[in-house]
Amino acid sequence: MNITLAQAEKAIVAAKEKSTAIDTKMNIAVVDAGANLVAFGRMDGAWLGSLDISIKKAKTARFFDMNTGIIGELSQPGQPLFNIEHSNNGLITFPGGVPIKNESGEIIGGIGVSGSSVENDHIVAEAGASAI
Repeated sequence: MNITLAQAEKAIVAAKEKSTAIDTKMNIAVVDAGANLVAFGRMDGAWLGSLDISIKKAKTARFFDMNTGIIGELSQPGQPLFNIEHSNNGLITFPGGVPIKNESGEIIGGIGVSGSSVENDHIVAEAGASAI
């Protein structure tokens, strides 16, 4: 199963609405089941440096089928995934990337959000992923 463009756009709309509700500006990326970019939105005034981060968060969430914050916990010194962020042409291992599942619970893609605190990034990513 793969995310459709319509679903990806729906996730971006939901993420933008949540971002506006918490008064922040985000870069929002959605990838398909193969971690290929399907849709991207950069809110007016969102940080340019967060563009690449949002895409890498979406890919990281899909590559490992878990929230990027969980990977971050596992990649600390002394933990089993230490230095994993150097694999796959660069991963992002802090919150803001979330796998996207369909109604059957199958992972069909990932969403990555960047532009605020990692807590806000995660909240906005969850809102986007939950819209599917």
